[in-house]
Amino acid sequence: MTYIPPNKIEGKATALLDKVGIKAPAISVDRIAKALDATIEYSKLENALSGLVFLGSDRPIIGINSRHHKNRQRFSIAHEIGHIVLHAAQIGKDVHVDRGFTVMRRDTRSAQGIDVLEIQANRFAAALLMPRAFLEQSLQDDGIDIDDEEAVADLAKTYAVSRSAMQIRLASLFT
Repeated sequence: MTYIPPNKIEGKATALLDKVGIKAPAISVDRIAKALDATIEYSKLENALSGLVFLGSDRPIIGINSRHHKNRQRFSIAHEIGHIVLHAAQIGKDVHVDRGFTVMRRDTRSAQGIDVLEIQANRFAAALLMPRAFLEQSLQDDGIDIDDEEAVADLAKTYAVSRSAMQIRLASLFT
């Protein structure tokens, strides 16, 4: 596995937002997928399956669990876009399946910090859906107490992400 520094991952997410011309939240993951010539397919998958990406066809195919909450679907799409942008060479023509992640995948490998592709794709998804510059703009007047559940929930609603995803992103950027 190739190590990609967090600032490079952030930079790739920012460059993609710039390329697509997205300037404000909530980020349109559909628009980004379209810019990458990727197709998004929604299917009723087993509950533990969040998403998958297939790169072996003419265009990438992102499969998303239609049973999951919209915010989770958005994060899953952003995560799979992360695999397309960061890991196309490693994934090759295989199907890459992601099971049961929210902000960080909750399995033994990721808990040990050894599932590098998943950690990087999660970091990319967070940077894509909650870009640092957008958050700084959103918080410039009042700031935010990341322990204030109502304030975090309001911000999460603006960005169309879960409260826990927003809380983790804020903690990783500003604490």
